[in-house]
Amino acid sequence: MTENTEHLDAIVIGGGAAGLSAALMLGRSRRRTLVVDSGLPRNRFAAHMNGVLGHDGLDPADLLRKGREELAAYDVGIRPGRVARLDETEHGVSVLLEDGERLTGRIAIVATGVTDELPDIPGLAERWGTTVLHCPYCHGWEVRDRRIGVLTTSPLGMHQAQLIRQWSDDVVVFTAGLGPVEEADEQRLLARGVTLVPEPVVEVLGEGDQVTAVRTADGKVTEVGAIFTAGTLRPHDGFLTHLGLERTDTPVGSFLAVDPTGKTSSDRIWAVGNVSNPMANVPISMSAGTMAGSVVNMTLVTDDFDRAVAGTAEAGDPVAFWQERYAGGDRIWSGKVNAVLGDVASGLEPGTALDLGSGEGADVIWLAQQGWQATGIDISENAATRGREAAHAAGLSDERAKFVVSDLSDPAVLDKGYDLVTASFFHSPVELPRTDILRRAAGLVNPGGHLLITSHAAAPPWAEAAAHEHHFLDAKGELEELDLPEEGWETVVLEHRNRPVTNPSGEPATLEDAVVLLRRLG
Repeated sequence: MTENTEHLDAIVIGGGAAGLSAALMLGRSRRRTLVVDSGLPRNRFAAHMNGVLGHDGLDPADLLRKGREELAAYDVGIRPGRVARLDETEHGVSVLLEDGERLTGRIAIVATGVTDELPDIPGLAERWGTTVLHCPYCHGWEVRDRRIGVLTTSPLGMHQAQLIRQWSDDVVVFTAGLGPVEEADEQRLLARGVTLVPEPVVEVLGEGDQVTAVRTADGKVTEVGAIFTAGTLRPHDGFLTHLGLERTDTPVGSFLAVDPTGKTSSDRIWAVGNVSNPMANVPISMSAGTMAGSVVNMTLVTDDFDRAVAGTAEAGDPVAFWQERYAGGDRIWSGKVNAVLGDVASGLEPGTALDLGSGEGADVIWLAQQGWQATGIDISENAATRGREAAHAAGLSDERAKFVVSDLSDPAVLDKGYDLVTASFFHSPVELPRTDILRRAAGLVNPGGHLLITSHAAAPPWAEAAAHEHHFLDAKGELEELDLPEEGWETVVLEHRNRPVTNPSGEPATLEDAVVLLRRLG
């Protein structure tokens, strides 16, 4: 499993009309937004999209293509893929993709649509979207005045049978799917010249994608020029059923219950389009997506102000910040050893090691597994607890993988020197005396031992400058900032290394890391 380290404002699951409309509003609101799209919209079988003002008759694929182009102008990423699981977390939502990548964000908008499961009748499914249709408002005009068949699949077919009569004077209703038909209903249809055929349909006949007739169980062939029917609707929401969100039972199935803005019973999850409204056509889905995107932005605006007020009291307290950062249930980092540490330490004789800012303990655990007696130190008790739990799960003793809570201001918490002191990406969004801590850590290196500092040489290339006020140092700047006595240290490595990552759009990207490796002279 891989993790995208970008914590997004919103993850939109589904790239149809509803999802792209929501993403458009969020992008225009300057929200970090990613769309995860399987590329299988419900209307992909139709060549034309009708009843959409300004786009009547447009190929629905062209609408989505244009929508994607518009999103690019607002830095909204589109990540091909399918979602395996959606979870709520302490700080938002976690989205696991089927390929193993995990995304995190503050809010998710589900716009995954439905599947129309058609009756298992030969010749029916292959003409779906051309002359086998479901919505007369979407397709009735195109087949007007033909002899139109209505293949009923449930008692709801009575509504469709009456509705289709508006588009043609010659309507044939195959009533087997209705069940017992009340005499009043039968007379109602006959009164408007509708033909009723009680025998079940066993085959749809035609040439290419054009329906020409249907065959019923009695062997009779009835000519028709188009068929309207209603499949069983299956909402694509299996990836969140474990959350137990409230649902609404409708005549056509069970769907996520939402308020007028699309919000589900979770404060972090919205659902728009057919996944929550089976009757929504393209304009309704676009409207729902637009509403949800706007309301989600306002929800995030309110949350931003709430956090700012709460953070004022903690602005000078990095301990409180990092305690909160590690308070959630989900792992924050990847759980893998830092690549630079793995490369450097593999070439050293194992001894005693200190990992500064050890977080959830991945580097400490790796060092211990390579034969080092490793100690992790962090200012967050929550982080240290996670490290201990991970080390125990890996079968390591407290002596082999030890975790200490401290900011190094009190040297008494560490009772010895170390053959390797390492600090990987020792940065903090809140003010922390980083240089002072690194200098104190350097003082803990044994003669002949090494100090390894791996840091961000620059902000991610996709990030806005305003979002990263922290000043990142290059490798030379790191060494100068430490200001260690030249006679006491030998510079072994002073360089930059490129690291492949996945950017918020799901595409390969590269980050630049500064690497400083010093050896203490004896």
